[in-house]
Amino acid sequence: MVGEKSQKLRELADKVEEVERLTAEQKEIEESLERKQWLISQPLIGHDDVVKEYAKEFKTSYTKANNLLKNNLEEYVIEGKNIPTIIKDMRMHRRKLKGENRITMSKSIDNLIDAYSDHLDKSIDDIYWLNKYKTQVKEMVCTENDIIKLNNIYAEDTRREIIDVLCKYWESKLEQKGLTYNSEFAKLNKQMTQSKKEFKSIIKNQSSTIGMKNKLKKSILKSVCENPGISARELHEQLPNNLQRKSTPNMISKLATTQHITNVDGAYYKLDDDIKKDIWAYTAAFIDSDGFITIDKNLNPRVGLVATGDRGKAFMLEMHKSLGMGRLHLDQKSPQDTRPVNRLNFYSQGEIHDLLTKCKPHFKLKSKNAETLLELVRIKKGFKSQKWSKNRMRELYKLMKYYNHSDNVNYDFGKYDIDIENIHKLEDNNKMSIMDDLESSGVITKNIRDEEE
Repeated sequence: MVGEKSQKLRELADKVEEVERLTAEQKEIEESLERKQWLISQPLIGHDDVVKEYAKEFKTSYTKANNLLKNNLEEYVIEGKNIPTIIKDMRMHRRKLKGENRITMSKSIDNLIDAYSDHLDKSIDDIYWLNKYKTQVKEMVCTENDIIKLNNIYAEDTRREIIDVLCKYWESKLEQKGLTYNSEFAKLNKQMTQSKKEFKSIIKNQSSTIGMKNKLKKSILKSVCENPGISARELHEQLPNNLQRKSTPNMISKLATTQHITNVDGAYYKLDDDIKKDIWAYTAAFIDSDGFITIDKNLNPRVGLVATGDRGKAFMLEMHKSLGMGRLHLDQKSPQDTRPVNRLNFYSQGEIHDLLTKCKPHFKLKSKNAETLLELVRIKKGFKSQKWSKNRMRELYKLMKYYNHSDNVNYDFGKYDIDIENIHKLEDNNKMSIMDDLESSGVITKNIRDEEE
């Protein structure tokens, strides 16, 4: 009966976590819509002024506001070819096909064109100062490179010049609507053509330096992710010819710093962005394999990640930056006196609670260790005055020893007074539901507040 109750409580806790996750997602969506609405309401001003107003409105730093508003639009390239080139190649190949194969190829081309059009539409949507004029921009027949140049326009004067041309085009088109083909129609049509030429001329005069720098950054990031430990000189040698001619190893070294690439004695390392998109799942997997969750002999919670060598050092530095918590212990001597050991350890109860709560849904091997430590942290944080707290913490210590060494047939559990035949009794004595009841009744609210202070 007790076991069934514990299982139901765990299921209830999982549902509560799911509700909290969905609530957080909804809040994030609402905040995003609020910010978009704010951007739409802003006058046409320069990028720096928008960033300052944004930082003031949403009470954040200039740097954070700038990162949120600055879109890094880049040309969509597959194996060195942009999409129009790929479509052209597919059409050339289609000429050699017949029957069903030709029809299938035609459908593939149409699907790629639709996807590319959608990509261009979304790229225009991402340019906050221009997206209100999306219909007119599309009628200018912009290439992907044109949209990238528009995204890189930060000066107020140039932005106003662009919008002025779009509005002239729009006014001419409205006046032309409903007219029969006559001299007035032709005059308006000439004005529309002239507006398109002015629009193209403004874009053509925009420097391509920013676009080239973005391509260089993208290439550096890709090479570092694919070749951990690569040097600046090797990065330079691997660049495409057009980028190689316009860069140097010293320039690459400086750009790598701006991309938050970790440098260990001239060797570059970087966590793949796909990993960072779900950093908690990746961290959980790392703890499962090369980390630890434990309780020390003084009943303090401990979590750590361990890696060896220069690559391990870079990895620990990257994880520390990505997680924003923990304490680094680098270049420690290994027991076997081989490669240096590097650790990212977590000692703070608050950090451990935050880390394990976010990693818990992703654990495969150490989920019980995480649950045990979360219970310990909760007791230490607000329930130490309860009569059962000391005894339960000792039980959690035994449970943790069991979970960490249960696959070792030679481990001496008797040394810690652990009866492995009745370990389920310690598991069933879980105090989470009791702590829930105490919190809901308000009995220990003051104790928790005092503990946090």
